[in-house]
Amino acid sequence: MHDTPISRRKMLAGTGLAVAGLTAAQLLGDALPASAATWRVPAEDEPHLRTWMTWPSSTTIWGSLLAGVQADIATLAKEVARHEPVFMVANGTTAASKARSMCGSTVTVLSSIPDSDCWIRDTGPIFRVDGTGNRDAFGLNFNAWGENATSYYGIPASAYDNDRTIAGKVAAYAGVPFTKAGVTGEGGGIEYDGDGTLMATESCWINSNRNPGKTKAQIEAELLARFGATKMIWLPGLVGQDVTDDHIDGTARYIRPGVVMVQLDGAVSSPVWAANAQAIHDALVGATDARGRTLQVITIQGPDTLPRIPRGKWSAFLSSYMNWTVTNDAIVTVQFGDTARDAAAKTAISAAFGRPVVQLNLDNLYGNGGGGAHCVTMQEPKP
Repeated sequence: MHDTPISRRKMLAGTGLAVAGLTAAQLLGDALPASAATWRVPAEDEPHLRTWMTWPSSTTIWGSLLAGVQADIATLAKEVARHEPVFMVANGTTAASKARSMCGSTVTVLSSIPDSDCWIRDTGPIFRVDGTGNRDAFGLNFNAWGENATSYYGIPASAYDNDRTIAGKVAAYAGVPFTKAGVTGEGGGIEYDGDGTLMATESCWINSNRNPGKTKAQIEAELLARFGATKMIWLPGLVGQDVTDDHIDGTARYIRPGVVMVQLDGAVSSPVWAANAQAIHDALVGATDARGRTLQVITIQGPDTLPRIPRGKWSAFLSSYMNWTVTNDAIVTVQFGDTARDAAAKTAISAAFGRPVVQLNLDNLYGNGGGGAHCVTMQEPKP
């Protein structure tokens, strides 16, 4: 049982391509389709068929924090359902009944696919399209963030057993072919523009807790092949400072091809995270993408205060506006109670996307979970 925050941003005291030269056997998991070059993962702002979510119900993982996290998941699901269909996976009939009662009739709840937790961005399938009406999906072999959930928090590895296999089951329900990638990682650890370029931190991919024995070139080649991309922008990151080893989706996101947004940390963040955000920003300024465009980098500022949260808990709080989820007609993100920073972030994100922005109070999820709206959603694109 865990009554302290199970935070993906918790500070840990004392913790200290050349495709041509590599064979498919060295790189790939399950075989790619013969026409693999035509497949791509669409950008998140391209039209969605629906959004997938997973319902947290494990007291082994959440302990007494479970009810608050469930409330935030329900709040988010109901908001996303205002903009596109939401399918919520729940672990059996009892969990499904709870999810239905909290989420309401606008959210479709499924009890037939067992889940472990709410982080479907990391555990779920990544859907692709081929431009001719076909879709498929692949999985990234989720291993509980390099088994950090066990080594950091003492959560039994078996608590995540359902999430280790959920990607294929969701893909099967969606009726699309599914393959396993030849690397291990999480969807929150990689950003894609749908136009040939990926970006990710080295810390969560080139890491022996996920990809032992694999070189940077091998990991890069596999990710490019799976996403249908041709260029990877590797960014600095942080190992051992949070359970994810620094997922990119809390700091830098694509707005559209050639345009990224980066959040520079406000006074809430610790110096190590602020320095990391600045380093990511500096690496992106002047970087070019797969089409040769020099990236336009838009910056926003994180909050300077969390007035609803005790100061002693700030370091474990994901104070990121960037962890938004994109829907068909709106961007759903968070507000922290820092009136000026909240308003500035809303204005900047809305102007960048040309879509309205909805800001929710999700303090339980961002604080006790250390993850956000993007972490707990996965879009399924239209063919």
